[in-house]
Amino acid sequence: MKPVIGVMPLWDDEKDSLWMLPGYLDGITEAGGLPVILPFTDKIDEITQLADMCDGFLFTGGHDVSAGLYGEEPIGDLIESCLKRDVMEKVYLEIAIDDNKPILGICRGIQLINAALGGSLYQDIPLQYPTKITHCQNAPYDVPVHTVSIIEKTPLFSLLNTTRLPVNSLHHQAIKQLSPVLKEMAISEDGLIEAVYMPGHRFLWAVQWHPEYSHKTDSNSKAIFSEFVKSMI
Repeated sequence: MKPVIGVMPLWDDEKDSLWMLPGYLDGITEAGGLPVILPFTDKIDEITQLADMCDGFLFTGGHDVSAGLYGEEPIGDLIESCLKRDVMEKVYLEIAIDDNKPILGICRGIQLINAALGGSLYQDIPLQYPTKITHCQNAPYDVPVHTVSIIEKTPLFSLLNTTRLPVNSLHHQAIKQLSPVLKEMAISEDGLIEAVYMPGHRFLWAVQWHPEYSHKTDSNSKAIFSEFVKSMI
């Protein structure tokens, strides 16, 4: 039996509809998992029932995380958040942690996980953390645009066996204050946290870059999906 992995849905405000990037599903499928796109709901009883059916969870990219989740007010009109999605994902995260089920976060995923666990975010990198590093690239999105330094003696270093990793990048928010229950695994050239994990949890990793775009051509991206699925087998 393949492990069933609940994938957080992407939401289109203009079309009032769910959507999905195939790379999230393909990355899981090619690693031996069975991805299922979760319905868009903030009803606790429904989330609890659905969570019980899943062996692990993928927290995807998309909307900005609501500033209220980490006790701040949004800065101007720069933030495009989806409160219903934040509420839903926070509940899934809490259940997954309580049940010790594997979790992988990508882009928004690392931000949501950090904020929900007591950390904070830079709401807008260009405004709050000026840098010459490209954090929001143009297409094609599978091409690396900067490098990250992987910290030795972390799970990501053990998997990839390197301290330097070229990554793609497509975000304007980032971790500011790290959650007290998370640890850094990778840092960008300009000092932003690019990967984290939760010590003691069966598998809770999150990365700021986008392996869903690069897993078909990049062995390191493929390895992250594989390690995630392997933690459920």
